[in-house]
Amino acid sequence: MIEQLENLVRTGGLKAEPPDANESAGLLRSAVDRLKDAHNSALSFASRFDLAYNSAHALALYALRQMGYRSDKRYLVFQCLTYTADVSKTQIRIFVLCHERRNLAEYEGYLDVDEKLLAELLQATNALLEKISE
Repeated sequence: MIEQLENLVRTGGLKAEPPDANESAGLLRSAVDRLKDAHNSALSFASRFDLAYNSAHALALYALRQMGYRSDKRYLVFQCLTYTADVSKTQIRIFVLCHERRNLAEYEGYLDVDEKLLAELLQATNALLEKISE
């Protein structure tokens, strides 16, 4: 696992950086708060999707930072979950798809309302939180 992360350092995808306890606590707190709010069905789809996506990203970044790495590329943080949190490829595909959908919404103003995908994102993020909390 470390070998693959070190390869990403050599190619410039990741930077080696020791974990920071305050940063880690903040990422975890933010992720938990956002995930809780994302489950609130009274909020709009767009809000819930944004909250769930950002919770997943904070958890993925937390896992990467715990291993002593950082990335400026949001999608790479998700792809590294195989090595940082032993997450299934199916879960990673969900996170990457949501990253693509988030980019469409952020940069092109198009958000595909897909309740099934939101449910899968919430489930995958809940599982990631459990994995990280072990």
